[in-house]
Amino acid sequence: MSRTRRKHEGRKHLDAAVDPRIERSQQLILHAALEELGEVGYGAFTVESVAARSGVAKSTIYRHWSDKLTLIADAFQTFHEQSGPDITSGSAREKLDRILRHVAEVVGKSVFSACIPALIEGAERDPGLREFHHRFQMEARKPLVAVLAEGVASGEFLLHVNPDIAASALLGLVFYRRLMTREPFDPERAGDVINTMLGFARPLRGSRAASRKGTR
Repeated sequence: MSRTRRKHEGRKHLDAAVDPRIERSQQLILHAALEELGEVGYGAFTVESVAARSGVAKSTIYRHWSDKLTLIADAFQTFHEQSGPDITSGSAREKLDRILRHVAEVVGKSVFSACIPALIEGAERDPGLREFHHRFQMEARKPLVAVLAEGVASGEFLLHVNPDIAASALLGLVFYRRLMTREPFDPERAGDVINTMLGFARPLRGSRAASRKGTR
């Protein structure tokens, strides 16, 4: 189902068939909202500033979003939905690698990256933003937890792996590198991190361990 046919929480009702020009203007607004949040922070963020940045009239923005929180929430949700990796095929390990690479790319180099400190700072001061932030993160990590659980159930990962704790550990590394160090986490190291943190309950196809076993 396309984003325009859903009603995001806080967004005013949209007709099932949306004019492509309206859709384009909404995309401009949402992208401008993320850029503005990343540059000025939540406290200085205004709908007027988004209108100026996007070139779309303030009245048009208010026609679809009632306030700055609903606008920011929809921008985050839309960005998340549009940029997510394909995890409909492959082993649990392959899906996990795609997810971790994607998170590292988004957190390290994207319009979303600059928003992270602003979102954290704003959530400390604004209860409404804090509630959205916690709910958004909880929903966003569900596919990761599900893939980890799939890997444990299939025997790809060790039985003692707790999917919820493992998800927090993997995400924590990426966000720690973004917020607490000079260098963000390199997406190319996703496989190394998975191997280090999770190991494997059985050798991967093509590995030296599997080859040795086959020659005995």
